[in-house]
Amino acid sequence: MATKVLEGVNVADFGQTVVGSVAGGMLASYGAGVIKIESRARVDYNRQSPPFAEGKAWRGDRSGLWANVGNAGKYGITLNLNHSRGVEVAKRIVAWADIVIENFRGQRMAKWGLGYEDLRKINPNIIMLSASAYGQTGPYATHGGTGGTLVAMSGISQLTGWPDGPPMQPTWVYSDFFAPKFALLAIVAALDYRHRTGKGQYIDLSQLEVAMHLINPAILEYGVNKRELGRIGNRLTYAAPCGVYRCKGNFRWCAITVFSDGEWKNFCRIMGKPALAEDPQFATRMGRLKNVDKLDRLVEGWTINYSPGEVMELLQNAGVAAGVVQNGEDLARDPQLENRNYYWELDHPAFGKFVYSGMPAKLSKTPYEMNRSPSFGEHNEYVYTKLLGMSDEEFVHFLNEGVFE
Repeated sequence: MATKVLEGVNVADFGQTVVGSVAGGMLASYGAGVIKIESRARVDYNRQSPPFAEGKAWRGDRSGLWANVGNAGKYGITLNLNHSRGVEVAKRIVAWADIVIENFRGQRMAKWGLGYEDLRKINPNIIMLSASAYGQTGPYATHGGTGGTLVAMSGISQLTGWPDGPPMQPTWVYSDFFAPKFALLAIVAALDYRHRTGKGQYIDLSQLEVAMHLINPAILEYGVNKRELGRIGNRLTYAAPCGVYRCKGNFRWCAITVFSDGEWKNFCRIMGKPALAEDPQFATRMGRLKNVDKLDRLVEGWTINYSPGEVMELLQNAGVAAGVVQNGEDLARDPQLENRNYYWELDHPAFGKFVYSGMPAKLSKTPYEMNRSPSFGEHNEYVYTKLLGMSDEEFVHFLNEGVFE
């Protein structure tokens, strides 16, 4: 009996950077056997991105970003798909796999002879996920794309920032971390379909279309009223006070949102100013929205006297939405995350003790498990000779020929 929900499912992961890698990493955490396929000839961008172990940059194993963002628990191999024999070896991996994941620009896999129709000839029941920036069809299909460009293309940047300022790019690109969840859902649905019918299928995921789900209110506003939503900073058009407010401490903040007049009365009571709840300027939501600048000054005049944790506790206990704007140190010590065992501290040859982020969904019958990320090409010999059945002589020959670069 399987101890993990995806035990026995084999995945060939050609994914790069975030989207492909995270989709494969989630499958690995829930028990799938995932082979991460990289190349020394074209090192994954995330492997070259900080933070680095001991502050020392290196193209291989020192990137904490690569290790933690989607690559835990995988077998790590190297394979040069631009080598004349590289695609031949890749097809052996496909024959072993149930699922193939890739997120190159549209049609890139087909140019290598590894498109879905090519893979079906090798493995008729294969499930293939292509998670390109724009999808495999349409005028942008062969365009390159990153999370940064997709945030702009989807309209998220147009809605991010202050009313009197230009569009802004979020520090972390949202589409990179939403797209893998859509990918995982589609893969599980395809597995269920194959279980019922015996047939695999092709999944054409557009990261741009994933990002569009994040701005549905703007699309609805234009569709219904032909009106463009603009940038409003930290505020909402239907709640006040709403924003992040300066608290006691070195650059500390708490996010607060008041939706109803009843919540506002509770807030005024906590601030020790119950009369504010009856002040005509603030007694109603419309009044608070009209006088929001003055309101924000009043709120921050109170929050500045307390730590963000104290503000959160006081307001939460009064039924008002509030949360600390947490920094890295806060998150590392967060009692909620600690109670749910969200962080996994594992030994890694390049980092020593290294902390991985866990999976947010816990299955009662088949718990997930985190394992460390692989070193660059760490499992070449094991994967090629044991999983794929390559002879020692053939393995050494390909190694010497540069196929595993």
